[in-house]
Amino acid sequence: MADLSSHIRLEHLEGHVALIRIERAEKRNALHSSMVIEIGRIITALETDETVRAVVITGTEQIFAAGADIKEMLERGPAGTSNNPDRVAAWRRIENFSKPIIAAVNGIAFGAGSELALTCDFIIAGDNAQFGQPEVKIGGMAGDGGTQRLPRKIGPNVASYMLMTGDPIGVERAYQLGLVVEICTPDKTVDRAVEIARTIALRAPVAVRNTKACIRVSVGATLENGIAFERDAIWRNAMTDDKLEGMRAFTEKRAPVFTGK
Repeated sequence: MADLSSHIRLEHLEGHVALIRIERAEKRNALHSSMVIEIGRIITALETDETVRAVVITGTEQIFAAGADIKEMLERGPAGTSNNPDRVAAWRRIENFSKPIIAAVNGIAFGAGSELALTCDFIIAGDNAQFGQPEVKIGGMAGDGGTQRLPRKIGPNVASYMLMTGDPIGVERAYQLGLVVEICTPDKTVDRAVEIARTIALRAPVAVRNTKACIRVSVGATLENGIAFERDAIWRNAMTDDKLEGMRAFTEKRAPVFTGK
């Protein structure tokens, strides 16, 4: 399999933030399997990197990602692309990343690009952004989790429309549906996402990770099971040094200094 992992670039920014960039402009940032696998590898490394508390993933000002690599799909078929065990494992690593991850989306996020944005906790988008799952237009279907994640993000009705017609939605519609939480000019999208990531990174890291875990469970669990998971997470969080530091800082009227312990 061709190795296009060099099209994925990692930057460590100030404020405990990591930035992952997709840079394959000549192919509209199409996600070859090796690129998905590289994102998964980076995410795995960031999981245990104590200097990183939040992650932003983005493309360019013109495009986030146009989808999967169609040439690769033609050459390798489902077994070598969407069902490739290494690619599937990479998607799981991204999905299960315990730290906050924000998508900064400019231009089109179609197919696998949309599915990558859907794995993130929320999306900051440029006013030129579009989201779509156009696979049915070429006889396919969303193959990197779109049929499962999109209904959970925006509800089954609009998700059915998008998945069955293949037609995209614009950024204003995405904002109305809650898929996008904030709209910027394209030149400010990444800066705004990084700003929010730095704000989150100031919070107690263990509490943030536990909160993310609870949200993840709430989407797929019954209310009863979700509440039980939340109670357990609260108990575990109460045992952390950061919990005590936060309460002490509040009573002492100072900013807390969180260590992630």
